[in-house]
Amino acid sequence: MTESMALSTSVTPSVPDPEVNGRPRRRTFTAQYKLKILKEASACGKPGEVGALLRREGLYSSHLTHWKREYEQGALKGLRSKKRGRKPLRRNPLVSQVAKLQRENDKLQKRVKQAEAIIEIQKKACELLGVPSAQELQLRNKKKHGKGGRNG
Repeated sequence: MTESMALSTSVTPSVPDPEVNGRPRRRTFTAQYKLKILKEASACGKPGEVGALLRREGLYSSHLTHWKREYEQGALKGLRSKKRGRKPLRRNPLVSQVAKLQRENDKLQKRVKQAEAIIEIQKKACELLGVPSAQELQLRNKKKHGKGGRNG
């Protein structure tokens, strides 16, 4: 056997998988579980029993102190799991109404501009065709009937 053959047939040590398995999930504990652990921890009297309990359950002492504080603050209510992360922002109820009114205002301004453009075109058409406009007709009527209008 040659040296290269000996190397290829020898047993190679197992190599750990280099791939990282995503993001680990945070453990969550139910209120019943927390209460059970607190009762067991308070029943421990000998030195080292609490440590053995924590090792057996895979917990840290900070879990225990945090759960004790929660329990003192509000019994089982304090032991409930809390949603982590940012709290939802409370929206001002007027924000949606202001946005709606702003859209309506923009829409009406667009209609006014369109109406003004139509009126300008009508004025120019009247001038080109020689048709008297409404204003000219009012001026003629005032001159006919005098300054006071119909009653004067």
